[in-house]
Amino acid sequence: MYDRLFSPIQIRGLELKNRVVLPAMGTRMAGEKGEITPRLAAYHAARAAGGCGLNIVEVAAVHTPSAPAHFVSISDDSLIGGHKKLTDAIHQNGGKAAIQLWQGSIATTFDPRAEMLVVNDMEFAGKKLKAITTDRIQEIVECYGKAAARCVEAGYDCLEFHCAHNYLPHSFLSGGLNHRTDEYGGSFENRSRFPLECIRAIRNAIPEEMPLFMRIDAHDDYLPGGLTIEEIIEFCRIAGENGVDVLDVSRGNIITAGSVYEVPPIDIPRGFNVENAARIRRETKMATIAVGRINTAEQAEAILEEDKADMVVMGRAQLADPEFCNKAREGRTEDIIHCVGCNQGCYDGFCDLRNRPFITCLRNPCLGHEEEWKLTKAETPKRVYIAGGGMAGLEAARVLLMRGHHPVIFEAGDRLGGQFITAGQAPGKEEMKQAAISFGRLVERSGAEVRFHTPLTPEIITEEKPDAVIAAVGSAPIELKLPGSGKKMVCQAHAVLEHEVEPEGSVCVIGGGLVGLEAADALAAAGHPVKVLEMKDTAGEDLGMLRKIAVMQKLGGESVGIITNARCLEINETGVVVETLEGKETVVCDSVVLAVGSASRDSSALKEASEKAGADFFVIGDAKRARRAIDAIAEGFDTARQV
Repeated sequence: MYDRLFSPIQIRGLELKNRVVLPAMGTRMAGEKGEITPRLAAYHAARAAGGCGLNIVEVAAVHTPSAPAHFVSISDDSLIGGHKKLTDAIHQNGGKAAIQLWQGSIATTFDPRAEMLVVNDMEFAGKKLKAITTDRIQEIVECYGKAAARCVEAGYDCLEFHCAHNYLPHSFLSGGLNHRTDEYGGSFENRSRFPLECIRAIRNAIPEEMPLFMRIDAHDDYLPGGLTIEEIIEFCRIAGENGVDVLDVSRGNIITAGSVYEVPPIDIPRGFNVENAARIRRETKMATIAVGRINTAEQAEAILEEDKADMVVMGRAQLADPEFCNKAREGRTEDIIHCVGCNQGCYDGFCDLRNRPFITCLRNPCLGHEEEWKLTKAETPKRVYIAGGGMAGLEAARVLLMRGHHPVIFEAGDRLGGQFITAGQAPGKEEMKQAAISFGRLVERSGAEVRFHTPLTPEIITEEKPDAVIAAVGSAPIELKLPGSGKKMVCQAHAVLEHEVEPEGSVCVIGGGLVGLEAADALAAAGHPVKVLEMKDTAGEDLGMLRKIAVMQKLGGESVGIITNARCLEINETGVVVETLEGKETVVCDSVVLAVGSASRDSSALKEASEKAGADFFVIGDAKRARRAIDAIAEGFDTARQV
């Protein structure tokens, strides 16, 4: 099964066992000074053991003064030993190890202590920055060569040069960013000079048989004067002549709305960048890696079968399920835990410096805890009753089964997956719905007993006396207490997404969070004129950075109006009376949809019955506090570890 995906490939002196690449995704699992930690080694070891063909270790700084904290570094000899432990961990688990050499430029805003090297004089993040000097350019070029030599000593099988995403080499290459007037600016030849010097420095420092990859953007998005795909093709040809073997074709940047393509959320079509990789492969005659929302084995196999690429990046697919490759190769695709492109743990988690020390994953709470959270069999198997078959309850059941317990899921409705399925009813989110359905089937197939149309009651607990009870009853939409909110023209957003009601005519959606905006999207797609009323000064605050960009672009294209700083006062026959910064007005509409949040369902009666029956009692997910799915699912995992 998937013969092309799991066929070997030879690049110079390196043979990879299959065509699956774990890309150099930032994790923030490195130490304060960029040193390799046991956590980072365990993360890579798990993906290597899971069958990945090539692990590319994340963005490794080559220059100490500009290296941000908790980004991997290979800028000093003292770091080689840690890297050797990492390559050993990958090799011992059957994988091959690469590392991406990186010079961050404006990306060092993650760490204000790190020096920011930029191509031109500019003001960025409140700082006035001077252009890097020619002497400093040569220092950085030498750093690339020295870093490459350290990588060889540390046991890496190949290297990757990062020349994308507005980092320093890309900043020189792009005419939309490089406005220098010396030998490093102006013409295409001059703009190519610095990245080519870096490539030559790397190539000269590594053995002839060691492959050199290059990550490159297919073109610049939303950047006036930026790189075209024709320029990229020409640069790739020249890079190939200077020692690059493989082109890792990405897209996106960190200074425009094009950032949405760097870690594309569910709103961006699967494989959106594949045709660019195919064209670059065709016109350069070089080996190419396809990148961009490739998250199923079927999709990856088709790309390879159609000769659109030689390898495929499957990054978040392996964050969600480190055993992705093994399961796909063995034909166990129904057991794969699929990435749903939510970005809540990988991208939002990476950027959330205050609340998350490193990345995580909505589908895989164990990410980053591979070593310390290894699941062990329970000494005494217990019968555990779970109230609610949403994603938190399903995750708890999955982990309980792995530990040898006997979970019984009580689901009031006729399906498993809860609000994840509701969310998956929004336009463009079908794969979220399918992931929830697939997860429910996996838990049932693994041995969980499920009682549909049967809410867990105190009477059942009293009569059947389980050993433990987990309340995962979720949350319910908040009923807005507003004059006129009981009118027939008013309904809940969840009912719209579930197709339980069809509002008439023009619609006002009260609430501009995730649920409100997705309801607005669904209504606009069905042909309704839509306005969203949000009391805060911006809508979509709970979407995460990249999903917000994508959703706002889509709503703008659908002519959905968004009114912010709008306090709703009354719903009457003509519409919604609001007070904005400009004063009081009536937003005329035929129907009103409420999306003002959710509140936890009461589980106190279950708690009381459990205590009387001598059963351990836990509350998880939205039943504890309504919030993002990533937190609810993590709570299901953690609670099941404790039982």
